[in-house]
Amino acid sequence: MLDSLAIATLVVAALQRSGVPHVVVGSFARNFHAFPRSTKDADIVLALDFAGLARFEGELGGDFSLDPQTTFETDTGTFRHTLVHRETEFQTELFLLSQDAFDQERFRRRLPFQFNSVASFVLTAEDLIVTKLRWLRPKDAEDIRDVIAVKGAALDWNYLHHWTAIHGTRAKLDELCASIPKID
Repeated sequence: MLDSLAIATLVVAALQRSGVPHVVVGSFARNFHAFPRSTKDADIVLALDFAGLARFEGELGGDFSLDPQTTFETDTGTFRHTLVHRETEFQTELFLLSQDAFDQERFRRRLPFQFNSVASFVLTAEDLIVTKLRWLRPKDAEDIRDVIAVKGAALDWNYLHHWTAIHGTRAKLDELCASIPKID
């Protein structure tokens, strides 16, 4: 049986073959910037039109089911498709790139990387932090602390302060930073 990394790799490879611009976000992006943890799904942002979706579906093959219903995410103002691997029921959430200024900026700043040997793109550490602050569930807070603990002074703090001021999440960022134990 395939594991979550193998399934997500199949999805990323299908995106590459179909020419759909994308960026890996969520837990897999977090694992790129900090030490790995397990995840129950994959999250990917797509710059997609209807023809691109059809090409992508064609590249996936019969191992996946794409929910025809698009849902709206109120926290971020984006639309989402859910893709399910039939054998394992592992889900990949496909978020459509929105016109939101931050969504556009984080997509522009994405970094090239090898996703389990497949060429792809991942969020910068800063954009991952800003994104997770917008959601801020308990797991997001842990992820933010882990990325800050690993990246620390290498982070672009001016960029982080800029976007957290715009989103009204600066106090949350400061609180999370204060909760990270200092190692002397």
